[in-house]
Amino acid sequence: MMTGDNNNAARFVGTIVGISDIRSHLLPLEKSDEIKKLKEKYKGVAMAGDGVNDAPALANADVGIAMGSAGSDIAIETADIALMNDNLKLIPFIIKLSRKTISTIKINTIFAISTKFIFIVLAVLGLSNLVMAIMADVGVTILVILFSLRLLKYK
Repeated sequence: MMTGDNNNAARFVGTIVGISDIRSHLLPLEKSDEIKKLKEKYKGVAMAGDGVNDAPALANADVGIAMGSAGSDIAIETADIALMNDNLKLIPFIIKLSRKTISTIKINTIFAISTKFIFIVLAVLGLSNLVMAIMADVGVTILVILFSLRLLKYK
């Protein structure tokens, strides 16, 4: 935990939330430097913050997470993700949902391009016409949309 607050307040909060590595009395650039050190040590570093003082560290992190409802505009603009309800427990859900979204995008893209490629080959062989190609394109578009809508029910 990195904070600009005094050591006693930081240790108190750290004890409540179960964090043992606490760095207090940090200025914005010091937080940013700490993120750089963590990036050298670990493969990926995420930073959650809510204020102007967190913006440089949010920018340097691999993933910046702004606490949106209480956060400053600069933190929200700098971060990659803005939580609008300040619930850090949503982060694992966001990670899982984003992985599922990327997977869905890849499947949709492969499906759409494959269908277009098939109709190009059929057109070259003289086995397709414009009406069939348009119907296939519209059909693929509808299927891609329906497949993507499944993400709304993701739990």
